[in-house]
Amino acid sequence: MGKKQKKSVELTDKKIKFNIEKRFFKVIRYYPTAMNLDVMEFDENGVKVGLINLAFAHIPKDVKKQVKPN
Repeated sequence: MGKKQKKSVELTDKKIKFNIEKRFFKVIRYYPTAMNLDVMEFDENGVKVGLINLAFAHIPKDVKKQVKPN
């Protein structure tokens, strides 16, 4: 029997933040089976835009290491 995959990993307590262009993101949770993240999006003024689902491949390399350490 193989390893059982978690449905999601809660990451709000790690307070991981990053920006892409003029938008800022705060990581909420990671879905290992789907390889995507729920992130809270903020505009350049710090105003909350909303919760979006972002592909793991689209986040910066240093953030990937924090989300999924080997």
